[in-house]
Amino acid sequence: MGRPEIYVSTDVETDGPIPGPHSMLSFGSAAFTADGRLAATFSANLETLPDAAGHPDTMAWWETQPEAWAACRADTEHPESVMVRYRSWLEELPGRPVFVGYPAAFDFMFVYWYLIRFAGSSPFAHSALDLKTYAMALLGTDYRATVKRAMPRRWFGAARHTHVALDDAIEQGELFCAMLAERAGETNRLRAGSA
Repeated sequence: MGRPEIYVSTDVETDGPIPGPHSMLSFGSAAFTADGRLAATFSANLETLPDAAGHPDTMAWWETQPEAWAACRADTEHPESVMVRYRSWLEELPGRPVFVGYPAAFDFMFVYWYLIRFAGSSPFAHSALDLKTYAMALLGTDYRATVKRAMPRRWFGAARHTHVALDDAIEQGELFCAMLAERAGETNRLRAGSA
């Protein structure tokens, strides 16, 4: 049997909607085991890309978040040194890393682009697990109706959404682990009922 999966809940903070023309300012990853244990964390603030610029809409939003902006601009590092270190961190986790995001399409796009551009490869391969889609499947709801305020309160842990990347990665990791535990409980009940 191969190594178990480890779920790498990841949140990014950016200055625009896509990588390249815009920069990933900060990201945080919280690696959780399938039983909900927080195994390791990684976070970094990045220097902006040369010839990139903040998108006006995104920068207007950042003006409303001065504390989070200050947090993601402190102690910035060159993207190459960060992404090479991040790839090594992922490879050393006690399991096969699975990217978990909310929304995965946005966060994964930046992390994957930066890993390929600056580290040459991605331990995630080219796939990601989307929390909203997973919740939709568990709840039997329409995709656009599957929002946090419609999710069961029992899924939410103590962590809060602050727009600081590592805080948000931990928050969504706790949410994912609660969903995973609920699915496992339901699977066990179904198995017991069919025995």
